Amino acid sequence: MRTRLRHLRHGSRVFTWRAEIHHVRGDRDWHRCIRVRVWGTGKAGQALQADLLSLFVGPWGCAADGSYPTPADVRALILFALRSGWDPSRRGGTFALSEMQHADAFVLPDFVLTDRLRTPHGADPTDRVLAFHAREQG
Repeated sequence: MRTRLRHLRHGSRVFTWRAEIHHVRGDRDWHRCIRVRVWGTGKAGQALQADLLSLFVGPWGCAADGSYPTPADVRALILFALRSGWDPSRRGGTFALSEMQHADAFVLPDFVLTDRLRTPHGADPTDRVLAFHAREQG
């Protein structure tokens, strides 16, 4: 399967990004997780990576949703990462927006950051999704 690269302009810089669909296991359910990678200076520059946990909960469970980040979501990721120290012109490496360091300050309407895709020690996605919905309703 071919990976589709998309482009997004911010100021004079053109960012290239892709999003890959994954699923992560929670204690009670599977959840859709989208890994977003962004480059601002070609593949040689420091990449931005964020794993987005879908907040969708349907009658059939969480993993079957069709959530996918919009260009506006990716723009919000880029702007937040730039404010958080990402330097796209730096050579090599990856700047990761992590749940542990950034989740309290960064939430999209349909997603939250998760570390569960990178490590099994990340917070349980089922608990995070249910807690988010409980906060929204209460």
